Amino acid sequence: MNPYNANILVVEDDKQIRKFICYLLNGEGFKHTAASTGQGALSILVSEPIDLMLLDLGLPDIDGMEVIRKVREWSDMPIIIVSARDQDKEKATALDLGADDYLTKPFSATELLARIRVALRHLYRQNSGYRAQSVLQVGGLQIDLDKRLLFVDGHETHVTPMEYSLLALFFKNMGKVLTTRQILKEVWGVDYGSDTQALRALMAGLRRKIEENPAKPRYIVTEIGVGYRLVDE
Repeated sequence: MNPYNANILVVEDDKQIRKFICYLLNGEGFKHTAASTGQGALSILVSEPIDLMLLDLGLPDIDGMEVIRKVREWSDMPIIIVSARDQDKEKATALDLGADDYLTKPFSATELLARIRVALRHLYRQNSGYRAQSVLQVGGLQIDLDKRLLFVDGHETHVTPMEYSLLALFFKNMGKVLTTRQILKEVWGVDYGSDTQALRALMAGLRRKIEENPAKPRYIVTEIGVGYRLVDE
């Protein structure tokens, strides 16, 4: 139910939605604390041990974007946005500021809980030294970070240096949405911040090598208008 003994902060000004989320967390055995304002959330964060934050952007005092900025000055805890704002630009901005995931209202209970579990697995791997491992695997994909090798269903598969860099970036951020801007900055550098065509071409080539059906990818899925995510199975 809650294998990581996580304490979750719910930041939501709508009382009914806040109660609903807390009810879901109770049912899954999560400890939780709730706040209805951004300042209230920041006060809780400096006084209580919080492992993950569910954050609404439309708060009555300060905008949720500002909350992300302030939290990222001193903490790398997972932040999942749960908001009615559904514009791709706002999603990308929140993720670029440091949010880990974005869920648009109305949302399903199953989807919210799944996103929470993925974020906590990611946090657990960081804290347990998982990233230090040289061999990482998702389904039939296996990457050896030391030897810079890729195996697909047990077979070594050749990739170009750029394809490898892209795939390694996803493995190091398994389950996390990466915006187009983040990917371009990490793989190409800051000068390529708007070259989305190059990214699409690179992604198409990589998918042809790792996906059984590149048109319906199993591993690297597209977050429309925002970026991509390596599915954490």
